[in-house]
Amino acid sequence: MAEFLDREHFIPVRSADLVSFLCEDTGPLHNQALTDDEQAAFRQFARCVVGHVHASYQEEIRQLKETYAAFDPDADPKPLSPPSPAEREVILGKLFDTFVHLMNRANYVRLTRDEMEKQMAGASEWGIDMDVPWDAFVKVEVFYRGKGFGKRTKHHWLYRWRKTDVKVPTFGRVAVIFKQKPHKRLGTDADFQSVFLKLFKDIPQMDIEMLLPGGRIKMPKLDRLKLGGSLGSTVGYVVWKLWDSVSSIGTAVLTGSVMALYGPVVLIAGYGYKTWYSFQVTRQTYTLQLTQSLYYQNLDSNGGVMFRLLDETEEQEVREVLLAYFYLWRYAGDHGWTIQEIDDYIELDIERRLKMNVDFEIGDAMQKLVKAGIVTEADGRYRAVPLVEAQTRLDQLWQRYARVE
Repeated sequence: MAEFLDREHFIPVRSADLVSFLCEDTGPLHNQALTDDEQAAFRQFARCVVGHVHASYQEEIRQLKETYAAFDPDADPKPLSPPSPAEREVILGKLFDTFVHLMNRANYVRLTRDEMEKQMAGASEWGIDMDVPWDAFVKVEVFYRGKGFGKRTKHHWLYRWRKTDVKVPTFGRVAVIFKQKPHKRLGTDADFQSVFLKLFKDIPQMDIEMLLPGGRIKMPKLDRLKLGGSLGSTVGYVVWKLWDSVSSIGTAVLTGSVMALYGPVVLIAGYGYKTWYSFQVTRQTYTLQLTQSLYYQNLDSNGGVMFRLLDETEEQEVREVLLAYFYLWRYAGDHGWTIQEIDDYIELDIERRLKMNVDFEIGDAMQKLVKAGIVTEADGRYRAVPLVEAQTRLDQLWQRYARVE
């Protein structure tokens, strides 16, 4: 079973498109196309899989709603009996654990604190370096899915009227969950009781810190050098002139030298102020640009993030189950396939026909199929039950679920 460090488990195909893709499959010999009856039966089977997976998530959705209710800043109505401080601590831990589990199932990649700091070192061609106050959070987690490249427009460094397109490494999706605590960077009006969830798209990898509150823009090294040089030059010039005057004879000479300092000191200090003011203008411009950009890159917030991610998790599970069953049903025959053979065939076929590099998560899919009785396992080899029988077993599962409800 091949594992690829440069691939993700996420399958970037809609379930409806995947069903059509599979129904059009002609096999490795290009003469094994499904008949019209087989296509109709498989489409019916796929609809039942979608319904069964969705039904299995209903309890999870209810639990998530209850867990998040006490921390949702947008909750309407609010809970009638808010939990006590001690209960809130327990629920908070459960909420973060549930979210991490959900992100793993949705095939997102978790970024640790060390990975975040390494990722945020410097700034992209489009962004500005920022400093994140990690001590402003009680808890914070960041996840991404899908690495790629995007384009950003940038002014030429010399010919400011010219614009050039810059290729920037991006994350296709970034999810953030955090709870704040009192901190000078956040101000006095910040919400320290709620847990915030944010979901973004197409975020430059080096600028991921801009998604966290309390970030402070760092002055670029060149500007710091200019400002430090101006300050150093001013102080040095003043000290030198005063020392020279003290070494000379008479107070008049000292007084005259002090008066003579006025012009040069004002000139050097003015240059330093210009550098500082230019940075302030740059920071305000970037803040406005950041606000405008994130307006279009923000996909969802708070409770909406939970439901969107649950939907993505359902979709992903449906894709995995359909792919695993289809290839076993069509090509493994009575001899069956090992889990490695199934995994390799699916990955190679997706790469060959859809030009997508995917690290298929075969283990989870096979566990679900075996548990449902749709696939059998003996001596390490897996075999799919016929499609008609598989449909019958799905119907039985649905009836069993309905009786439990």
